[in-house]
Amino acid sequence: MARHNMIGIVTSHGDILYALFRKERMTMAELAEAIGKDKSTVTSLVRKLEDLGYVQKDRSSKDARIVYVTLTEKGNSLKPSFDQISADIINKVFKDIPESEQDELFRLLKKVYDNLNVL
Repeated sequence: MARHNMIGIVTSHGDILYALFRKERMTMAELAEAIGKDKSTVTSLVRKLEDLGYVQKDRSSKDARIVYVTLTEKGNSLKPSFDQISADIINKVFKDIPESEQDELFRLLKKVYDNLNVL
């Protein structure tokens, strides 16, 4: 991320930003579930992103205990860089692996995933 001038952002911050690229407005609880971290960790990560100007927090008008997180304009401006980073990783991971073998890998991984979700 440093190569894309994302100063102060670490991988865990990237997880939050990526989740917000997919869904514009999320509660802290939704973010915690989306990135697989506990709420206290997410609170700390969001605070840092807010300090850097990438996200903003708003309390629900119906329930003050609920805090929503959204991307700022500065945060949204990172999406092309994230898309490029994702494409670079995918290209590196699947280099020299034919599409048919990629499909087979995904099929097998889905079986493993489904097996784990039965537990």
